[in-house]
Amino acid sequence: MSFYYLETLFTEVYKIIFLVLPVLTAVALVVWLDRRVWAFVQKRRGPNVVGPFGLFQSLADALKYIFKEIIIPATSNKIIFILAPIVTMTLALIAWAVIPFDENLVLADINVGILYIFAISSLGVYGIIMGGWASNSKYPFFGSIRSAAQMVSYEVSIGVIIINVLLCVGSLNLTDIVLAQENMWFILPLFPMFVIFFISALAETNRPPFDLPEAEAELVAGYQTEYSGMMYAMFWLGEYANILLMCALGSILFLGGWLSPVDLYPLNIIPPVLWFVLKMLFLFILFALVKAIVPRYRYDQLMKLGWKIFLPFSLIYVVLTSSFLIYFDLLPRI
Repeated sequence: MSFYYLETLFTEVYKIIFLVLPVLTAVALVVWLDRRVWAFVQKRRGPNVVGPFGLFQSLADALKYIFKEIIIPATSNKIIFILAPIVTMTLALIAWAVIPFDENLVLADINVGILYIFAISSLGVYGIIMGGWASNSKYPFFGSIRSAAQMVSYEVSIGVIIINVLLCVGSLNLTDIVLAQENMWFILPLFPMFVIFFISALAETNRPPFDLPEAEAELVAGYQTEYSGMMYAMFWLGEYANILLMCALGSILFLGGWLSPVDLYPLNIIPPVLWFVLKMLFLFILFALVKAIVPRYRYDQLMKLGWKIFLPFSLIYVVLTSSFLIYFDLLPRI
């Protein structure tokens, strides 16, 4: 009996490693892609020295962070200061457990996958607050307070947006959401919700033009100001892992996940996992383009956009979606 449990434990650990390593590798690659997109917009070359096309630049940066000294401020709360980046990176990685890359390629195919992601993303703000407060410095503290308000505000909008999708599917399981889009991706009937989801995802992940928690002009680097070495890199890894998570969630909710757009040769010979990755890359390139093109918002504009525009519009769209489904008797049978 003990051998069976031991074998099960090793199997689960193997699955977790098989998930975490590709995610970390993808983070390194999208950082390179991010910088190349900015360079393209600004008519520069970007990373191009370390390795072919500069592909190993992220690896070189990682080695630099590993060998840099970790400086802990004397007046900081040292335990919480150290725990903050660990919490941020851990929560960013465990959220991937319910993301389906294919119909049978998911670590935990639970019936409440959406609620799981919401629970983990809600906890993510604690790592940032811990880092800002434990630093015992005004700039990190201001940045963490900004981030907490910003993430909570836009989580509300994202939650209401996802209700539109759940009404059309009748399930909280992410695999069921993808399979419900076999005939038509939800981006077509729910296009306004896709646009708001994308903008809210920018705010949720502190990406420009909503990077106010780490604004260089007034807050130096926000909640990351006092961090250095590998602890700073863990915040960085957590941030990009969250960005990729939002890209994955956007492709699942609105772009059909691993489903091919049309069942025609040669598109139908592309593996489903590759379709999923391509859709994620498409959304990430949009993330990078926004950072390179759109100027930063003021904080009052950020809050006004979330509470006075996105939230009311999302609620109205929930009413319209539910009314349409009820009128034409299209509500899914649960």
